[in-house]
Amino acid sequence: MYQIGEFSYLCETTIKTLRYYDKINLLKPVKINPLTGYRYYSEKQINTLKKIKDLQLSGFSLDEIKDFCLLYTSPSPR
Repeated sequence: MYQIGEFSYLCETTIKTLRYYDKINLLKPVKINPLTGYRYYSEKQINTLKKIKDLQLSGFSLDEIKDFCLLYTSPSPR
C-alpha cells in the first residue's frame, strides 16, 4: 500500500486531486487510518487512476467517468 504522497508521485497527480476524487467518490483509498486520517492506496489503483486520466484527456467529465466506473465495476445482470 502507498500513502497518499507516494501514490500521487507515482501517478503524477496532486494530493489535492486525490483528496477531491475521494470526496466525490471517484477514487476512494483502500484504507484510511482512523487515528491519523492518512489515506492508503493499492497497486491496483494505479491502473484505475491511469484510466481516469485517460478518459479525462479524451474529453469525458468527472461525472461521466464516475458513471463509467460504476458500470464497469457493477456485477453483470444474469
